[in-house]
This record gives sequence, C-alpha cells and structure tokens, in this order.
Amino acid sequence: MPATFINMLLVLLGGAAGLMFKNLISGRLMSILTHALGLCVLCIGISSATGTQNMLCVIVCMVIGTVIGNAVDIERRLEGAGDFLRARLIKGEGNSRFTEGFVNASLLFCVGAMAITGSIDAGLNHNYTTIVSKGVIDGVTSISFAATMGVGVMFSVIPLLIYQGGITLLAGWVGPYLPAPVITEMTAVGGALIIAIAVNMLELSREKIKVGNMLPAIFLPIAYIPLANWLSALFSSLF
Repeated sequence: MPATFINMLLVLLGGAAGLMFKNLISGRLMSILTHALGLCVLCIGISSATGTQNMLCVIVCMVIGTVIGNAVDIERRLEGAGDFLRARLIKGEGNSRFTEGFVNASLLFCVGAMAITGSIDAGLNHNYTTIVSKGVIDGVTSISFAATMGVGVMFSVIPLLIYQGGITLLAGWVGPYLPAPVITEMTAVGGALIIAIAVNMLELSREKIKVGNMLPAIFLPIAYIPLANWLSALFSSLF
C-alpha cells in the first residue's frame, strides 16, 4: 500500500503542476520525458526478468498465457470497457471537462499491465519499484492531462487507490500460501511484461505490443511449478 500512496501523491503533484504551468508545457518536452521514462521501465523489466531460476517456466507461461489472453482478447475488452465508461460518463455529465479528465486519467492509470504486475509484486515481495516507477510515469502524464482537461485528472487518485491498492492487498493475503519458486517465476514473467511496456513507450516496435493479452501469463507459474515438480518426480520414480 505505501507504493500506491506514493503513486497517488505523484499524480496529485503532476496534476497541480499541469494546472499551474499549462501554458509552458510543450508536446516535445513530454515526448522526451516519455522516452526517458521508457528506458527506466526497460531497466526495471530486465532486472525482474533476469531473476528467474527456471527460464523454461517463463517461456512456457508467456506462450500459453499469450494464447489464452489473445483468445479472450483482453486488450480489446479493456479498451472497450474504457470506451464504454468514457462515453457514458462524459455524455451523462453534459460533456464536462472535469468528468472527461477524471475518466480518461482513471482509465489510463488503472487499466494497464504495469498497475497489475506492480501491485502483485508489491503484495508478494514488498517490492515497490515498479509501482513507484509507474507513479512517476503517471505523474508526468497527469501534467499534460491536467493542462488540457483540468482538475478532474487529480480526482483519478480515488479509483487508483481502490483498484491498485486492492490488488496489492489481495496479493499480500495470498502470498504467504505460495511457494517461493512460484513467486520468483511470477516476478520474472511480470518483468517480461514490463519489458514489453517499455518497448511500447520507446516506440521500438512497428505495431504496439498488446501487453494486455499477455496478462494471464503472470498467474501461470502457480500451476506450472507444481505440475513440473510432479512430472519430474513421476519420471524419476519410473526411470
């Protein structure tokens, strides 16, 4: 939870800065800052991914998880839910800029792979690096959002607290019941997803990587590790 509070504070500070200095912020500066932060996110992802003790687990989970996520098309459903909420809420409030800022910022800050992987990592490992880094990105983004859409952006910290904080608490409750190897590989898979986020931020791919469709992969080590151990024991007894 401390990391979520830091994330909220950075959004509030960024929103306040956007309101105060909206006439001084250029699109070019925001683009440069996004690329700089993308490099930082890449370093975080590599650091987490290289912590794996079972590379085969990461590969298998990424492949199967992506197949599952692509079949369900999680990315499209997340975007569809965001578009639905945006259309309903903004229309319902008379096209208010306050509501537009609140809805757009809430969806951007909450609905994303980094929010989920970071919250899980915070709950399981008490590692706040990903969430705090996400908070810096959110803070920079909130500067431009608040400059164009107003104070409603700052109120996005309310759903951010509920969503991100809830995932962190849930992961913390479940964490003690998960074996250490499972947590290690979940963290490594999460690192791979964060690398994909960095690739998108740095615009290194021709097509945007649909990280949302890869999200099931982060949970698959829960099944993979026990199954692999069982198969290993079974073959050992047979041969």
